Amino acid sequence: MAKTTTQYVCTECGWTGGKWFGRCPECGQWGTIEEFHEARVVGAGGGLSSSGGSHTAPAPPKTGLARPITRVSTDQVKRIPTGFEEFDRVLGGGIVPGSVILLAGEPGIGKSTLLLETAGRVADRGGERGKVLYLSGEESQAQVRMRASRVDALKDSLLLASTTDLATVLGLIEREKPALAIVDSAQTIVSSQVDGIAGGSTQVREVAISLIDMAKSHDIPILLVGHVTKDGSIAGPRTLEHLVDVVCQFEGDPQTALRLLRAVKNRFGPTDEVGCFDMSEQGIEEVSDPTGLFLSTAGQEVEGTCVTFTLDGHRSLPIEIQALVTSSVLPTPRRNTNGIDANRLAMLAAVLYRHGRVNLLTKDLYVSTIAGGLAKEPGCDLAIVAALASAAKSRPILRTTCAMGEISLTGQVRPVPQLNHRLQEAARLGFTRALIPPDRRSRDRKPIQGLEVVEATNLSEALAALGLG
Repeated sequence: MAKTTTQYVCTECGWTGGKWFGRCPECGQWGTIEEFHEARVVGAGGGLSSSGGSHTAPAPPKTGLARPITRVSTDQVKRIPTGFEEFDRVLGGGIVPGSVILLAGEPGIGKSTLLLETAGRVADRGGERGKVLYLSGEESQAQVRMRASRVDALKDSLLLASTTDLATVLGLIEREKPALAIVDSAQTIVSSQVDGIAGGSTQVREVAISLIDMAKSHDIPILLVGHVTKDGSIAGPRTLEHLVDVVCQFEGDPQTALRLLRAVKNRFGPTDEVGCFDMSEQGIEEVSDPTGLFLSTAGQEVEGTCVTFTLDGHRSLPIEIQALVTSSVLPTPRRNTNGIDANRLAMLAAVLYRHGRVNLLTKDLYVSTIAGGLAKEPGCDLAIVAALASAAKSRPILRTTCAMGEISLTGQVRPVPQLNHRLQEAARLGFTRALIPPDRRSRDRKPIQGLEVVEATNLSEALAALGLG
């Protein structure tokens, strides 16, 4: 027999207590404390069992339940291709049977569209089971079909159901035994056996545990859509991310068509890969070579621009920095940025004045990247400073020149990680000159055909090498 007690749980850090707080005493977050009803077991004497004891008695193990790890075979584990090479690479080569993958992202970013297209491609490919089950708790069947016709995902082997009942979801998965099941979303499915509102920590935890048990027991992979909060974290208890096998973030600027898929957690592959997608009227298209997305198409040299190379996962992406310097009529000059850290820009402007003899402290500075690219890693400092100096002196930098390096407060140009990988990508894209910092591996670096490498130890040398001294 069990009695129910009321506990309060923080959905952010997992803190529990017997009293509600507006602010979590453990992590300090506001509005994250939710009510949780916990069942406590009643002993034979009618009293509650002691909180320090276990309520679960050991059971006799099944024969062969534990065996040497060297005898465990992985030959039967065959990954399921999603139909997107970018998606497969982020997952580590495809979907592992029996795994549960959580895909989170902001509203309207394209989560449901990506998974619906994935469902259509997996269903079209077929396989041993062949069927794909798409379960929507947010849209009706007619609404999902309208979107499926737009993205060319109308397949006879793609089964569609619209429900918010967890028992119905589990029953459909068990009856159909699909090659892939997609649940959209974890925050809209509810269980009648558990108290709490849809999207609450209790309901989300129950949905996750039930779907994970179904996936493991029937060897059916499940793709689960997750909502995010205002600060970008996944809605629901933190245990949701710990329970699933893979956590992917689908992100991008709503003002641009570029979408990036990252693996935050992956039990079956790396977490430093990134997949590039393009949102269009026909749905989502993968971008296998995104090198030209963040470069302008101007044919002639323009003052105030410089190209750098950043690392995103295993990829080296070219990012064009554009700067505009104007006289300010305000007591406090403006510092407007897009894709660049504003605090970093203020620091670089001070370093440029102190060590580069370029005074921008009384100027309005506008610095931006192309097509929503991000240049927030320290290795972009040298290109930002070069673009600012070029704009201030009205001297363009050759379009076949790129710059990579971190700038310290003392004006030194510091090394960046995986420099050789960036240089090889620069040579592949047709750049003929690269301005880089010296490092201890410079002597061992092999020459790259067609690329002249110029080393600069400080900011003054870098500006002189670019003709901006």
